[in-house]
Amino acid sequence: MRILICDDDTLIIEQLQKYIESYFESIHLKCPKLVSFTSGEALLADQEEKDIIFLDIEMPGMNGIYVGNELKKANKNAIIFVVTSYSEYLDEAMRFHVFRYLSKPLDRQRFLRNMKDALAYYNSITAKIPVETKQGVYLFPASEIIAIEALGRKVIVHTARQDFNSIHNMAYWLGQLPKNSFFQTHRSFIINFEHIVDFDHSTIHLSNRQIIAYLTRRKYSSFKNAYLLYLESMR
Repeated sequence: MRILICDDDTLIIEQLQKYIESYFESIHLKCPKLVSFTSGEALLADQEEKDIIFLDIEMPGMNGIYVGNELKKANKNAIIFVVTSYSEYLDEAMRFHVFRYLSKPLDRQRFLRNMKDALAYYNSITAKIPVETKQGVYLFPASEIIAIEALGRKVIVHTARQDFNSIHNMAYWLGQLPKNSFFQTHRSFIINFEHIVDFDHSTIHLSNRQIIAYLTRRKYSSFKNAYLLYLESMR
């Protein structure tokens, strides 16, 4: 994991570094590599992985809104914290699905709570899940699994790459998948919130347009509430 800080104020950079190091020390883990930049141009020129980014909005040259959009184009799973004194940029920042909005001056306790949420989300999207078939075992990040479908006697794992016939049943998959991002909408479907395009009271359309998941009417309210909670956690 790499954690990046981009701010033209070196005092803010130092404060964020201190808070991040303090957080990892408190949970008894080695702090990941911290890299800092004082301009958006320098951040975008970086060629390595960008997992968690603390991004200032008001900077000379490229502003944080432009930089955030470019980061999301390159990696839709990038976890971006917007750090700014200017709340009027919040609506624009939300358009590229900023993870959290941190206002200056930074509140240490709020920072630590949000850092905990960011790591939980990072682990949920990067953890590799084994898909066991008769031909072999394939490993995928949870984020690449679109849905699990029971079709007759088969259990199909739909992924962003291809479909796999799993040797395990739906109950197994319900226990394997992260509960904050997957939901069993029908006895035949477990879907990934990340891949939802739209839904009504009976069907859910997913990023793979060939997959239409069923939604049991009695589960509609709990599904909708869980999905809205998921969306809120992504802000």
